Amino acid sequence: MLTEQYLPLALHVALALGLAVSIFAASLMLGRVGRRTPDKDMAYECGMPVREAAAPRFSVKFYLVAMLFILFDIEVVFMYPWAVVYRDFLAQHGPVIFWSMAGFVSVLTIGYIYAIKKGALDWRN
Repeated sequence: MLTEQYLPLALHVALALGLAVSIFAASLMLGRVGRRTPDKDMAYECGMPVREAAAPRFSVKFYLVAMLFILFDIEVVFMYPWAVVYRDFLAQHGPVIFWSMAGFVSVLTIGYIYAIKKGALDWRN
């Protein structure tokens, strides 16, 4: 009985793996192998020769600010549904839901103060 339940799944996985292996084998057998030259390996854009790296290096500060933004943006995402249903649940679980959100906000506030003290949001450096 258990094999009857998983038989369609096993057939689907076998078919997908078989298709992937056959496409890969066909590309190896039918694909053309050409000689590589430095001109062929060079990136081409608008007919201009490449003079520098494709992407400029970003400062670690950029990523740090982006991560902090995501962190505090998620805080708002969690607070919005809480605020919407707060009045409905106030009669049943008032202190519990209030103090759970107060704890959540306090942890994020401590993180925000820590980020400010470490200079994570200082754009001058």
